[in-house]
Amino acid sequence: MKWRGIGIKWGCTEYSLAVVGLVTIAVTVLVIMNTENIDNILKLRAVEGPRDNDMTTDAPVLVDLTLVESAAVEGAVCLDGTLPGYHLDRGFGSGSNSWLIHLEGGGWCNNLMSCAMRKKTHLGSSLYMERQIIFSGILSNKPSENPDFYNWNRVKVRYCDGASYFGDMEDEIQEYNIYFRGQRIWQAIMHDLLVKGMDKADQGLLSGCSAGGLASFLHCDNFKELFSRHAKVKCLGDAGLFMDMKDISGAYHIRSFYNEVVTTQE
Repeated sequence: MKWRGIGIKWGCTEYSLAVVGLVTIAVTVLVIMNTENIDNILKLRAVEGPRDNDMTTDAPVLVDLTLVESAAVEGAVCLDGTLPGYHLDRGFGSGSNSWLIHLEGGGWCNNLMSCAMRKKTHLGSSLYMERQIIFSGILSNKPSENPDFYNWNRVKVRYCDGASYFGDMEDEIQEYNIYFRGQRIWQAIMHDLLVKGMDKADQGLLSGCSAGGLASFLHCDNFKELFSRHAKVKCLGDAGLFMDMKDISGAYHIRSFYNEVVTTQE
C-alpha cells in the first residue's frame, strides 16, 4: 500500500499493526470516558440514595409472622384465646409512606360446633399459623408481578375469629373454650401498625379476599378514619360480595348462613 502524498509504501504487516494500534487507542479512550461516567453516576446515586429498582429481587419474599403481644390486655384473641398476628414486609423508595393491608379470608363458622373445630386450625388459632409465608400477587415485591404496590408497606392480617373480623362477645363460651373477638383483633392490629409507621402514611389500601373481602367492606370507613385527612385511602374487596338470592333448591342459603354466623357471635 502506498500512502498518498508522502510516498511511503506499507506492506500488509505494517498496515495491520497500524489498524491494531488505532483500535487500541480508541478502546482506551472509551474506557476512560466510561469510567468517568460511572464515577459521576455513583457520586450522584450516593447523594440521591437507593432507587426502587435497587431494592427488588426475583427471589420470593419470606415474611415472618408478628404476634400482637399487647392484644391480650384488650381481650383481642383468636377463637382459642391465642394472640392474633400479621405479616409485614416494609416498603421502600417511593412507597415508603404507602400501606396496603390485606385481610386473609377463609369462610366462617356458623355455630359453636363448627367454631370449636375451626379453633384447631390456622383459621382459629395462631398456634397453627405458618411462622413465615411467601408474599405473592398483590403482596409481591416484584415490579413485574405487582407494579402498583411492590414497594409499599405490605401487610397480611391473619384470620382467626371466624366472622370477618367483626364479632365482639364479652364472655368466653366456656363449654367450648371459645372467644368471639374479631372486632377487637381488628383494632389491636391496626393500633400496632399505626405505631410502626402507618400513622404517617400518605396512601392506604385495605384489601381482602372472600371473607376478607367482605371484611374490607365492613371495616372500610373505620380504616379511613385511621389516616390523616390529606391521605388517599381506598378499599378493595376481592370476591367479597355474596348475593342474597335463591339457590338451585329455591332456598336463601346465604341469608340463612349469615344469620347463623351473626347469631352465634352475638
